[in-house]
Amino acid sequence: QVQLVESGGGLVQAGGSLRLSCAASVRTLNSYTSAWFRQAPGKEREFVASVTRFGMSKYYADSVKGRFAISRGNPVNTMYLQMNLLKPEDTAVYYCAADLPRLQPGNTTKEYRYWGQGTQVTVSS
Repeated sequence: QVQLVESGGGLVQAGGSLRLSCAASVRTLNSYTSAWFRQAPGKEREFVASVTRFGMSKYYADSVKGRFAISRGNPVNTMYLQMNLLKPEDTAVYYCAADLPRLQPGNTTKEYRYWGQGTQVTVSS
């Protein structure tokens, strides 16, 4: 069983930056397929970004491409989401997720079996 804990959320003005962290209960998070999702009030949880094991490939939703960056951390049980040029529409609860490694990371919630509790990100205009 893998437990994930997110941190780093908060309130920021539009155009600002935040870095979210995800810490895992296993030392081998680096070898799992991992991702970030988000859920705004009244909306379904949506894909933000994913990374293959050891950070070899990264994928982004069109809405965040060029502004967000997913990365593996050091120590290897961590993962980050650097968010720049934040917009009010980025406001949501952000979740990290993980699953057994695969060549092509999924972008749907059903493809990840391990989830954190989420961290709130609020972007004011």
